Amino acid sequence: MDKVILKQILTEYNQKRIYEEERIQKEKKALEDANPKLKELNDKIAKISLDYSKKVLAAKKEEQSKILSEMKKETASLIKEKNSYIKELTKDSNLLQPRYDCKYCKDTGYVTKGGKEELCTCVKQKIFNISYNKSNIGNLDKENFSNFDLRFFSDKPNKELYNSDYSPRENISLIREKAMSFIENFDDPTEKNLMFTGSTGLGKTFMTNCIAAELLKEGKTVLYQTAPVMLDSIIDERFNKNSTTLMDNILSVDLLIIDDLGAETVNDYKITDLFTIINTRLLNQNHKITKTIITTNLTLDEVHKIYTQKVFSRLAGNYRFIRFFGEDLRLKKVKKIEE
Repeated sequence: MDKVILKQILTEYNQKRIYEEERIQKEKKALEDANPKLKELNDKIAKISLDYSKKVLAAKKEEQSKILSEMKKETASLIKEKNSYIKELTKDSNLLQPRYDCKYCKDTGYVTKGGKEELCTCVKQKIFNISYNKSNIGNLDKENFSNFDLRFFSDKPNKELYNSDYSPRENISLIREKAMSFIENFDDPTEKNLMFTGSTGLGKTFMTNCIAAELLKEGKTVLYQTAPVMLDSIIDERFNKNSTTLMDNILSVDLLIIDDLGAETVNDYKITDLFTIINTRLLNQNHKITKTIITTNLTLDEVHKIYTQKVFSRLAGNYRFIRFFGEDLRLKKVKKIEE
């Protein structure tokens, strides 16, 4: 892990928390200055807490929990009254609550699991984005299910051209259903990985981005790499005796997207690395559910021929093959703009 990047991210998180603390204090002061009743309620709550704290210190150990319980009960009604009053004033009872970007770590960068503190998935994802994903999944604001438009796909079947009784629109609707099932059952070990096949411009990358966007919302980590960059980078790390950070992350990330398999220059090293990645993630060696999506312009016969029986057997047994077909959407969009 790049310690410089981690330090930068944690510094940004700390700055966010400081900003939120200052914002809350300003909002609180402004409300209290304009509404004396709110200050009065806050003073009452503070006084009760102080009084009971003194009682706890003076009490015997066996009496302390009872005193604390009484304090919570007495302050609960005042807090409820205060929140209702704030809502009347601002229409927002959360105005004086910190607005966290991450609901899991509350912008600290760390969560506790099994009694141990570890980096939150939001930090891991930021590291992936900076180190590997870069612009690859930087279009999720646009490429997501909210912007999924079936009208770009033809509703006319052409069995001779597409080798299917379905129209491209019907096919992409079925693919979307399978993608949603993949998302909903992501943590189910029996849910298969996905392999998207088909020519360029049919929506394969768009669909992977739709899936990535939904899983990121659920706190999953996503690492996106094109096959050429990923396999070249792994070899470069190995032969330059660098740390194996990339391979470690590839093997452990929740969702790995390998885009454009077949665009790389293939050799024995790369086939071996590809097998290691596919096989290790299937074996669940990190004791967690991980899934992989592979996209390719190759046919299944070409995948079989290029990547050997050993790789193909892993794909055939553990991946759902999904074929995209239709007209090149990029060309259709260009024509629509020109018209």
